Amino acid sequence: MSKTLEEQIRDGIKLREAALADIPRIEATARTIAQALRQGRFLYVFGNGGSAADAQHLAAELSGKFYKDREPLPAFALTANSSAVTAIGNDFGYEHTFSRQLKGCVRAGDIVIGISTSGTSKNVVEAMEVAKKAGAKTVALCGRKGKPLAQMSEHALTVESDDVARIQEIHEMYYHLLCFAVEKELFD
Repeated sequence: MSKTLEEQIRDGIKLREAALADIPRIEATARTIAQALRQGRFLYVFGNGGSAADAQHLAAELSGKFYKDREPLPAFALTANSSAVTAIGNDFGYEHTFSRQLKGCVRAGDIVIGISTSGTSKNVVEAMEVAKKAGAKTVALCGRKGKPLAQMSEHALTVESDDVARIQEIHEMYYHLLCFAVEKELFD
């Protein structure tokens, strides 16, 4: 078993090292997010399963605080409203859980972040289509097979792996780095 555990850790280390090449994309994404927030726009984030938890975590870091004790930022996880998610899923179909919520609130210039390890989650892809039609800025966090989500997004932070656990670990690093860079951009 220890060999297997060691392999898991080494795979994670390789992916973290590979993420160094993503610094320019992370910086560009953070600048886009900061610019939108500076202009009074909102940030919406969503995903399924572990990515739903990541969406809530990211929104909490921005609406609460990350490193800096600063003004809260308007960041909302569409996964956090269980009544909306279950009612929309029941009444309209699960693929509409995020798009229906976005239709009611997203505006041109807002930031919409879709998280999907596969990049093919129907409800995430459909919501990104709604965001694009509304003129929102779109960001995708996904794995190597991140199509179509990565292709339809202005900013795509992809993890070169098919291992869901490793992808989620790097996604957490990505959104922590985004929070760090957004705070620096807005509050330094």
